[in-house]
Amino acid sequence: MAKYVPKNITGRRLSLSFKIRIYLFLVFGAISMIAPFLWMLTASLKEPGAVFAEKIWWHSWVPVSFVWENYVKAWHAVPFARFYLNSIIVVSLTTIGQVATSAMAAYAFARLRFWGREQIFFTYLATMMIPGAVTMIPVFILLRELSWIDTFKAMILPGIFTAYGTFMLRQFFLTLPKDLEDAAMIDGCSYFGIFWRILLPLSKPALATLTIFTFMGSWMNFMWPLIVMNTEDKFPLPVGLAYFQSLYNTNWTLLMAGSMMMILPILIVFIFGQRYFVEGIKLTGIKG
Repeated sequence: MAKYVPKNITGRRLSLSFKIRIYLFLVFGAISMIAPFLWMLTASLKEPGAVFAEKIWWHSWVPVSFVWENYVKAWHAVPFARFYLNSIIVVSLTTIGQVATSAMAAYAFARLRFWGREQIFFTYLATMMIPGAVTMIPVFILLRELSWIDTFKAMILPGIFTAYGTFMLRQFFLTLPKDLEDAAMIDGCSYFGIFWRILLPLSKPALATLTIFTFMGSWMNFMWPLIVMNTEDKFPLPVGLAYFQSLYNTNWTLLMAGSMMMILPILIVFIFGQRYFVEGIKLTGIKG
C-alpha cells in the first residue's frame, strides 16, 4: 500500500521542514499555556516566603521540599468548605438554568414558525455586543428594588439567560433532519415531545459544550458576586480567595493552594466531558 503523506488544504504535500515548524509552533503554544498552571502548582508546595526567594531558575519551578500541609492550612485558614458549597450551589443552578433556557429558546428560533422570528432572534443576538459593564448597574438597581441583594438569587437568575447559548444551540438544531419532526408529528407527538424526546437526545455534544462553557464561566466569576453579596457565609470561592490577600502582605503559598483546589472541579468536568466537548466544537455552527 502507498504511504500516506499529509497534505494541506490546497492538496499539496507538506514538506518535512514545514511540518517541523508546525510541530514546534504547537509545542511552544502548549508550553506557554501550561506554564502558568505548573508555576501555580509548584508555588503551592513551597515553604512560606519561598515563592519569589529562589535565585536559581530551576528552583523557581521545582520546590526544594514539597509542603503538602499548605493545602490543609489553606482549607482551614478561611471557611473554605462553606465557600465551596456556595459555589457548587450557585454554579449548578446557573448551569442547569442557562442550558434549559438556551435549549428552549433555540428550539423556538430554529423550528417553530411565528411572526417576527428572525427579527426577534437578531435583536436578541445583538445583545452580545453590549459589554457586561454597561448592564451591571441597571441589573443591580433592579435586584435592589426586588430586595434580592445579598441572596443567591442575585447571583443565579441574571446568569441563566444568554444569547450565546441560544445562538450556539440554534445553529446545532438547524443541522438536524426535519424529517424526524415530521414523522413524530404524524405519530401525534407534541412540540414539547419533539423537543424533549428527539432534539435533546440528538444534541448531547452541543449541550455538553454549552454546559462546560457555562460551568467554567460561572465557577470563575468574581466581579458580580463581589458586587451583590455582602455576607461572608454566602461568598463563592473566587471572592473567598481574596481573604488570602491583605493590604500589605499576601500569603502566596496558601493562595496558590486555594487556587489549585478551586480549579479542580473544572478539570474534572472537562475530563469527563471532553469527548462531547470536542465533538460539539466540530459540529456546532455547521448547517446543511
